[in-house]
Amino acid sequence: MPDGSVALTLTLHKAIAEISAEDWDACAGDGNPFSSHAFLSALEDSGSANARTGWLPQHAVLRTEDGTIVATAPMYAKSHSYGEYVFDHGWANALERTGTSYYPKLQVAVPFSPVPGPRLLRRPGTGISAGTLASAFVQACESLDMSSVHVTFCTAEEWEGLGEAGWLQRIGMQFHWENNGYKDFEGFLGALSSRKRKVLRRERRDANAAGLTFHTLTGSDITESHWDAFYRFYHSTVDRKWGSAYLTRRFFSLLGERLGHKVVLMYAENAGVPVAGALNLAGSEALYGRNWGCRSDWPFLHFELCYYRAIDWAIEHGLQRVEAGAQGRHKIQRGYLPKPTYSAHWIAHKGLRRAVESFLVEERAGIQQDMLALAEDSPFRKDGEA
Repeated sequence: MPDGSVALTLTLHKAIAEISAEDWDACAGDGNPFSSHAFLSALEDSGSANARTGWLPQHAVLRTEDGTIVATAPMYAKSHSYGEYVFDHGWANALERTGTSYYPKLQVAVPFSPVPGPRLLRRPGTGISAGTLASAFVQACESLDMSSVHVTFCTAEEWEGLGEAGWLQRIGMQFHWENNGYKDFEGFLGALSSRKRKVLRRERRDANAAGLTFHTLTGSDITESHWDAFYRFYHSTVDRKWGSAYLTRRFFSLLGERLGHKVVLMYAENAGVPVAGALNLAGSEALYGRNWGCRSDWPFLHFELCYYRAIDWAIEHGLQRVEAGAQGRHKIQRGYLPKPTYSAHWIAHKGLRRAVESFLVEERAGIQQDMLALAEDSPFRKDGEA
């Protein structure tokens, strides 16, 4: 396939181990740990992302004539729509009613991770366009006889490029905290209205007065006993939400081994017994909250471990944002404001494509209105407010 004057070859790979970490990360960069070879290989090598869980790797690689890898993408053949956090079950049902199968489909994503970041991984200086990768994905979809391709939680720039290539554009919403040059948590509190400031101070006071001991662990400070406890927390959260525990115990060990100090574990103990934990990964600009779990009910413990200590850590390490995962409008009152997330979709069936396109026009307008309305609930001081 051509990209300007350069001839490119597309290959698909059933394991990320078939692609060297050096080549993959040269395309992915080091800004977002979720798109790294280390994270994706931990998912596969631990048995978390594989055919058993419905995530069969079909990683896309573009090479020049001399064999140089110039672009990659984490791509999977999916036999269901779970673990994606961008919901298309209605689309699947609509196509099934026509007598056409929606599954398998191709998903360009990071499994089980609603974390925005790059999906079209291009080696700097090579000039590979989003349109070139869009064409490669369609080529793969047609050659594998699949219904569609979905690029989820991509960057705004990728979303625009895929839209220009004719893909359907979808937006979602998350809640992110922005570091406006705060020197410490008190500096952040000072930017809030007086009433909201008091609420957050009370929540932190009560959480820290419950007799628990808190730790922030990274790198080699995280031992296998910590991961044993955290895996129990992870399972308890999954059980309460009637979900599936896709992540295996070994995944967490491999995560610690392969990502080192990018792993940040907020940890709480009661008389030396682990009672709660919040798992984060650090990128070059943001701290990404991922999994949380707790053994019992403690006042405001979830807010303390997942939101407030994440803010503390981000300020201390000079990060611009905390992205605390999917859902949770209660985050607004803790300083996490609505931000758009992006996905793009190519659907082979023309009838379904027209229906989805019409639906997305209305959905985008609704989400944009919701974001504006939610922003009005911001806890930050308005002009002239104490």
